[in-house]
Amino acid sequence: MSAWSTTFTYLDGEWIEGNRPIAGPRTHAFWLGSSVFDGARAFDGVTPDLDKHCARLNRSASAMWLKPIMGVEALLDLTREGLKKFKAGAELYIRPMYWAERSGATSSVPPDPDSTRFCLCLYEAPLPEPTGISITRSPFMKPLGVTMPIDAKAGCLYPNNARALLEAHSRGFDNCLMCDMLGNVAELGTANVFMARDGVVVTPVANGSFLNGITRQRVLRLLSDDGKDVREATLTYADFDAADEIFVVGNFGKVTPVRRIEGRDLQPGPFFRRARELYWEFAHST
Repeated sequence: MSAWSTTFTYLDGEWIEGNRPIAGPRTHAFWLGSSVFDGARAFDGVTPDLDKHCARLNRSASAMWLKPIMGVEALLDLTREGLKKFKAGAELYIRPMYWAERSGATSSVPPDPDSTRFCLCLYEAPLPEPTGISITRSPFMKPLGVTMPIDAKAGCLYPNNARALLEAHSRGFDNCLMCDMLGNVAELGTANVFMARDGVVVTPVANGSFLNGITRQRVLRLLSDDGKDVREATLTYADFDAADEIFVVGNFGKVTPVRRIEGRDLQPGPFFRRARELYWEFAHST
């Protein structure tokens, strides 16, 4: 990134413009990874499922032994205040965060919950065009809940995703399918994933090896309410390799088609188009 997009961050009672540093060398989160965040979107004047993202932030904090110091309504009000700093209809990323400033009293490794800090960062981030992505199988796997805090949207989870993505990029792919420790497909490096075959839409069952995304849950419900045969199941890489269509869902790009898996070309299919249409209808109805 050559330049920071327009950014406003609420920290310690004031709005700050730009990317001002907020951590020191002894900040617990900086060197020991005690940060959690959530990501929501603003576009066309709407903020779909913002309340759910705010609620998940507080659950993530509790899962990481941090202290959630902002209520959901306070988070919503603060976000609405921040949105007014941007032009109407701006496409924004909404990122509230908690992190520990200090270590606990008896050891440097655990965080001190009473040192929990909060910020809300809003910045311009255009929604990507749904032109489609290429994917490959990653040699890296998702950790289990007994080894990492999968039930939290925690910063410490993302280096594993980053190395998977960088490895995929080195082979000419945009993203990658990551499996759980049993070898079943979990999700992409940056999003949840759906596939369709013979008129049935399927997504990996939420088995504790990946975060059950808010957009994932929303798309599942929308397709089901629309009368589609949509299921959660244990899926292997071979299932995706033989799929009629594949699409991915996540907060950053919402609903995006897969145009190539390994060397096989795919076309954006009817289930992708309907899922995206339904999501946009939902987003603009809230």
